[in-house]
Amino acid sequence: MESTKLFLPFFTLSLLSGLGFARHHHHQHRHLQTSKLFVFGDSYVDTGNTSPSDPNYPKTPYGVTFPGHPDGRFSNGRVLTDYVARIIGLKSPIPYRVVEKEGVEGAKDGVNFAYGGTGVFKTGYDLPTMTTQIDFLQHLIANSTFTPQDINSSFALGFIPLIVRVVKQIGVNLKRIHSLGVKKISITALGPLQCVPEITSSSDFKHCNSSLALLVDFHNLLLRQAVDKLNKETNDSPFFILDLHAAFLSIIQNKGDPQGSIKFETPLQPCCYGASPGYYCGSVDEDGQKKYVLCEDPNSAFFWDEVHPTQQGWIAALTFLISAMKQHV
Repeated sequence: MESTKLFLPFFTLSLLSGLGFARHHHHQHRHLQTSKLFVFGDSYVDTGNTSPSDPNYPKTPYGVTFPGHPDGRFSNGRVLTDYVARIIGLKSPIPYRVVEKEGVEGAKDGVNFAYGGTGVFKTGYDLPTMTTQIDFLQHLIANSTFTPQDINSSFALGFIPLIVRVVKQIGVNLKRIHSLGVKKISITALGPLQCVPEITSSSDFKHCNSSLALLVDFHNLLLRQAVDKLNKETNDSPFFILDLHAAFLSIIQNKGDPQGSIKFETPLQPCCYGASPGYYCGSVDEDGQKKYVLCEDPNSAFFWDEVHPTQQGWIAALTFLISAMKQHV
């Protein structure tokens, strides 16, 4: 198979908070051969664009599993970007923040444009939206960091989290990426927001919110309709959906991955959460005393904090995503 470039647009779960949720086994498939990975999005895929000086930066105990200290990832360890890069035989792409400071010498495996806390439109944080992140890529093409030939045979993956007018804007943005020469663009369905710990905390992490489930289903219906429309407008039908919603729900309902190799006995219970209302994972009081609860083994939990999966949670979800990628790449 011809070497491709893989794009990963993932976006903030701001449907619930309006500000985004950024606060707070290894599989090899040799047929998935790419030369560069470009990532667009937010905290689900940010690997270091959020600056340590930013109040949104994930502090201790984030990064406790990997690399052993906070490094800008919104999890206890690696996130989806790291595993997708590994699957396609690359290192995690260099954060755009580093490219701006140090140049593009480390960009041989691609660039990560994702910023934790951002969204399709402006959120409560002054961070680059999806449109601005695409601008960053176009700038790198314009200054010959990446040539048009680098983009000609590309595959794009997206996590689309909002509703009606946002889905419409997503369509505009995805068409723009396609116009750059990307040949395959995958959009990930909105995950089951009704089951994230920020919501299930009201039931002591025992039950998902059925009312919110209806809203999520409505969003994913609109997304399927938008993708169908985009494919009808193009000759090569480049767009397809990866069902993150089904992946997460299956893991939650079955307390682990389909193979049974990963187990989560209490999948709705996060590993790290605030010790009392008003606090969250990583909170400290004015004396620097921690105000959060941390589980003994992050590998035992599907969710790391209020909304983000653990490193082990992402590994379990990849069982589903890899299968779908194999069908379309």
